[in-house]
Amino acid sequence: MSQADTHDLSPAVTLLMAVACGAMVANLYYAQTLIEQIGADIGLSAGLAGTIVTLTQLGYGLGLAFIVPLSDLVENKRLILISTAGAVLGSLGIALAKGPGTFLAAALVTGVCSVGVQVLVPLAAKLSSQARQGRTIGLVMSGLLTGIMLARPIASFVAGLAGWRAMFFLSAGITALVGVALLTMLPARRPDSTLRYGALLKSSVDLLRRYPVLRLRAAYQALLFIAFNMFWTAAPIVLTQRFGLGANGVALFALAGAGGALIAPVAGWLADRGLSRSTTFGGLMLLTLSFLGSDMVVAAGSLIAFGVSAVLIDAAVQLNQISGQRIIFGLDPNAGGRINAAYMTIVFVFGATGSVIGSASVASGGWGLTSVIGAAIGGVGLTLFLLFDRRRPENR
Repeated sequence: MSQADTHDLSPAVTLLMAVACGAMVANLYYAQTLIEQIGADIGLSAGLAGTIVTLTQLGYGLGLAFIVPLSDLVENKRLILISTAGAVLGSLGIALAKGPGTFLAAALVTGVCSVGVQVLVPLAAKLSSQARQGRTIGLVMSGLLTGIMLARPIASFVAGLAGWRAMFFLSAGITALVGVALLTMLPARRPDSTLRYGALLKSSVDLLRRYPVLRLRAAYQALLFIAFNMFWTAAPIVLTQRFGLGANGVALFALAGAGGALIAPVAGWLADRGLSRSTTFGGLMLLTLSFLGSDMVVAAGSLIAFGVSAVLIDAAVQLNQISGQRIIFGLDPNAGGRINAAYMTIVFVFGATGSVIGSASVASGGWGLTSVIGAAIGGVGLTLFLLFDRRRPENR
């Protein structure tokens, strides 16, 4: 029996990894609701204000492609701690920036270093026992999604109380505390790979060619992430225009929507029982039906039902993500970092288009058009599932 089958992460370490994932990934989203305030303060023109978010996201994409594969070469705890320290420095740089050049450079550093989260997730899977791997991934991923969902409303609340710079000082402090906890509690893991860095990067592409299931799982999650970003870009506009909510009301709605993260442990439990395929189908179907239903509830003016739609859409994303990661991390135990890098790069690159689709669709046809597009995205995923997701060994 392998080492992975004879030990398991303690609940405390699993919880720490979940909190660390949430704290690090939130760095990508704090600025999204503060663009107007930041741009005016640092002297960035309205036309270039979008680069505040773009550079952070670009940095994250670069980190996915060029840093995450290192987790198959470099001792993982050290890599995570270096990334965490970089995220702290980046957040402090943002908070102290006096002009656009300094701010944007710090935003890029923050984005690059926030990829420590994508080293933590496969590490959690590697250190978990085989019997509990799905549940471990589910718990850690619930922290990640919670961080995404809470970042925007927390940023709005903190900036409203103490200004936008306070949010990034707070982020630096939280990330530093997480780093200290990781230094104290996180187990070390030294990979066995002897590949050079260039060969390591090339092998990420080779893994995509070798494993059709990796390509399929990345396609599923890319579609769901497009729909997720589309929903959370368009929903605040609908909440303001259709339901008359102010900034705090939109923030509270986002807090309620974070309830979808609660499905993560259930998704992991199902994956551990060999039900990944059924869970995937359920997630795709749930997304499709939730978008269709959201059109009717918005037309009826039911804010509570619209909130339920948000929870269900977030839950659908979690169901697919966790069932998929339970499968892909079992493809090659010595290539978890490269597999995750290939998977997440595809998900991130395509998923980022969801924000553009969301803003364009709600401007052109209101929530009705947005909901139809969301349901259609779910339909494409279901078509892929029915055509290509045959019952077969999960490493084929």
